[in-house]
Amino acid sequence: MRRFFPFAAGSPALPALLCLLLAVSCTTSRKAQQLNEQQLSASLALPAEAGHSFRELDLPHAGQEPDSLRIHDFQGREVIIMNAVRDDSSGEMVANETLQAARVTARFRHVAERHGRVDLAFQVIVPAAMQDSRWQVRFHPSMDILGQTVPLDDILITGKDYRKAQLRGYQQYERFLRSIITDSTRFIDRHQLEVFIQRNIPALYAFRRDTSIVTDGQFASVYGVTEREAIDYYTYGLLVRRNERKIRDKDKMFRKYVKAPFQDGHLRLDTLIVNEAGEFVYNYVQTIATRPRLRKVDIRLQGEVCEQDRRVYDVPPSEPLTFYISSLSAFVDGRERYLDQVVSRRVDLRDEARLLFELGDDAVRQELGDNRLEIDRICGTLGALLADSEFDLDSIVVTAHASPEGSWRTNGELSQRRGRSVGRYFADFMRRYADSLDRSQGIRMTLDGTLADAEHRERPEIRFSSYAVPENWELLDRLVAEDSWLSEAQKAAYQLRRQEADPDQRELAMREDDYYPYLSKELYPQLRTVVFDIRLHRRNMLQDTIHTTVLDTVYMNGVQAIRDREYQQALTLLRPYADFNTAIAYCCLDYNASALSILERLDRTAEVNYMLALLYARTGDERSAVACYLHACTQNSAFVHRGNLDPEISALIRKYDLNRES
Repeated sequence: MRRFFPFAAGSPALPALLCLLLAVSCTTSRKAQQLNEQQLSASLALPAEAGHSFRELDLPHAGQEPDSLRIHDFQGREVIIMNAVRDDSSGEMVANETLQAARVTARFRHVAERHGRVDLAFQVIVPAAMQDSRWQVRFHPSMDILGQTVPLDDILITGKDYRKAQLRGYQQYERFLRSIITDSTRFIDRHQLEVFIQRNIPALYAFRRDTSIVTDGQFASVYGVTEREAIDYYTYGLLVRRNERKIRDKDKMFRKYVKAPFQDGHLRLDTLIVNEAGEFVYNYVQTIATRPRLRKVDIRLQGEVCEQDRRVYDVPPSEPLTFYISSLSAFVDGRERYLDQVVSRRVDLRDEARLLFELGDDAVRQELGDNRLEIDRICGTLGALLADSEFDLDSIVVTAHASPEGSWRTNGELSQRRGRSVGRYFADFMRRYADSLDRSQGIRMTLDGTLADAEHRERPEIRFSSYAVPENWELLDRLVAEDSWLSEAQKAAYQLRRQEADPDQRELAMREDDYYPYLSKELYPQLRTVVFDIRLHRRNMLQDTIHTTVLDTVYMNGVQAIRDREYQQALTLLRPYADFNTAIAYCCLDYNASALSILERLDRTAEVNYMLALLYARTGDERSAVACYLHACTQNSAFVHRGNLDPEISALIRKYDLNRES
């Protein structure tokens, strides 16, 4: 095959083009060599902090200079504070508008945490010597946080010719994909197949313009040729194999044509540099969630310079930038808070059990229904009280209840017998359990080495008494009202019967109603209960009541939540207290009006004044903010330094030069 070139042999344009390509290649190679020799690096810098935007104050004093405040200091003296900057030539403070620099050279900055988050703003500065039309500069910023290195989103700075080469590679790969045949009919010599059918199977050839279904059996010729065999015979096998090879080689061809794929995911910037007129500056802002013990974050930068798939230079790691995080949680008042508590000598407990009895019988039988489970539960409660080191058992009142079937008198006598029977049963259990507790103490060794019985705790005799409720109508009323199976009409009929004063006549009349079978089967068994009223007293306590204090754990958990930067949880716990720590939680969540309403009611300590200054600054009341800040600094000089850490206060300090030495 002959190949034709746009430039004929001997044409003067061909050597010129080759020389141009060689010159460009040499230029980029020299630039890469210079980078390696100079070890040139990109740098991280801090952007100038934007001034806080405050609304103008409408002050009534005639002749007052713009951007000045008339306030009263801590001693009540009137002071005028002006927006001022220091004149470089004279060193004097003059009223002027402060011009913000584009960049600062400091390697650290204090940043304020707000709403559980903090913004880390920095600049990535790429010198002109690191930029070239055929290069892509790839930067990988990271942050060191609590001993861990966390990668941030990458930054790509792409030259114009580099991007053209990228697109050209994708275009070549697209052409390759389009060359893959997806229609299998294109592999068949349709003309020769049609001639074969016309000559050998004329009857089937007639189906060419017919929509009928032709089976493979109909298609078979007198020579036994099927449709599949005929298609395979007239299929271009070489073309099929070539197409299959292309499908297998898709990944290989992608790597061949696309030397530098576009990146996706975890990418902050991919920008196109058209010219090389100067350094490139990208303003990077990373928002992170704060967490306990987080005090500072270091930002670092490294990367590489690539020419298509070839790395021509490794960018040395930059000097780190350090962000010190200030949080309003530092203001939390960690003093313990206590609650007044009245401790009574006597303590009453109630437990209820549902015990089944044989009809007309009062004997406690474990084998009936769920009696064993109920008895074990009651025994567990009584055993724990016997072993308790703080309380002594005084007495237990057993109240037995019966259901309404039968006469009131009979039910009363039966309930009384059952209450006594239950009392005897558990009194016997407690005697045996107390004996086992004494035996479990074993023996002890005295100071002279002899063995002696362990000292036994003196256990007073526990009095059991019984009380009977013949028919538990009050509980039945509640069960009927809450029942979801009974209809409203049936409940109304029950209430009508309930008006009968004689319980025996009442129950007899209910037997005629349609709901009675359900009551007797489902609700009556729930009425046969035994209630234990247990009376205890605190051991070694003589007075009936003692007034004491206990740690308010709810409040202290709220304080800890502020320290852990869990502000929503802190507010949930502290809201009922409406004190200084509650205001801190409100302030951390930017609920400024709620925080102000609390702080304005408190005594004006240095901490309260500082927090008020911050909140007034947030709401635009500069006069009150400056006054409160100066008062806080007068009360506690530490707030002079603290003011630079909070953006609301630091903006006022810069605007009015509040911390200048007098």
